[in-house]
Amino acid sequence: MVTVKDVAKKAGVATSTVSRVINDHHSISENTKRKVRKVMEEMGYVPNKTAQNLGKGSANAIGVILPPLNSKEKIGNPFYLEIIEAINEEALKHGMATAIASARNFDNLLENVKQMHLQRQVDGFILLYSDRSDPIIDYLTTHNINFILVGQPYDQEEVVSYVDNDNQLLGKQATEHLIENGHKRILFVTNTADEILYFERYFGYQKALMLAGLKTFPAIELLGPDDYMTFGDSLKESQATAIVVIDDIFALRVLQLAELHGYKVPDDISLISFNNSIFATLMHPYLTSIDIAIHELGQRGTLALINQLKHQDQPVSGMRIVIPHQLIERETVKHLN
Repeated sequence: MVTVKDVAKKAGVATSTVSRVINDHHSISENTKRKVRKVMEEMGYVPNKTAQNLGKGSANAIGVILPPLNSKEKIGNPFYLEIIEAINEEALKHGMATAIASARNFDNLLENVKQMHLQRQVDGFILLYSDRSDPIIDYLTTHNINFILVGQPYDQEEVVSYVDNDNQLLGKQATEHLIENGHKRILFVTNTADEILYFERYFGYQKALMLAGLKTFPAIELLGPDDYMTFGDSLKESQATAIVVIDDIFALRVLQLAELHGYKVPDDISLISFNNSIFATLMHPYLTSIDIAIHELGQRGTLALINQLKHQDQPVSGMRIVIPHQLIERETVKHLN
């Protein structure tokens, strides 16, 4: 195996000079850097990244924190795979790796994050959810750990930097699309009751109906099999003709439940959802959905964290980056007009 000493000997420089070239130190001239790098290339020398990072006090890696994966819908949600791919792609452009923190509950997730931090496995974190029961943000802020939130924080907006869509606007525009197509009795269905995107999208749903002078309904929380069995009663009692669903993958479940209870989509009940994931066109009829630009969420979040890491001497202040969205019309909204 080629060592630093071998490179130094062939290049005719000190081993400390080779080390400084590897770390791109400003004290070494460009001519010397070019000469040493040429020798490194000729000899096939590959720098030890772990040793480099230890010397710099940096892991050169980003930790990506997933929410507790405690249901099949969350485990199979393509949002996480797509945004992780975007984060990893952007991190690689900046010479950084990514590491994933996941668990089935918050207690184990917190221990996972603590271990990654205390062992200096990562330089900072990207948090992919915002949940009111979450202990992670408190840990990160208490210990002054660099992180970016994908989503809107429940509190500490003045210090938490985040990248997100305008989820209240998403909920409003999804509901307005149904209203524009003649629907007046519209439900909101969710499989989560704690994530802030649920509250924001539901607020937007309420706002659209109130502005149109139409009735709002309490959100229907389908959190398990017992709720699934009473879903037909909710449809019958409300006489709804349309539903806003929290995301695409759960819209598949809602479509199945509607048909189980004797409602055909879109003839009897219309559906609109969010994310514009691959599931929107794997089901039939194809799902009308709002594209939230997942790739851009991951890319911009990664760039924001890298910028934060580069300017750690500056005081922390909350920064908000809003990613635009787009309505994609397909087949699940019936025109009643």
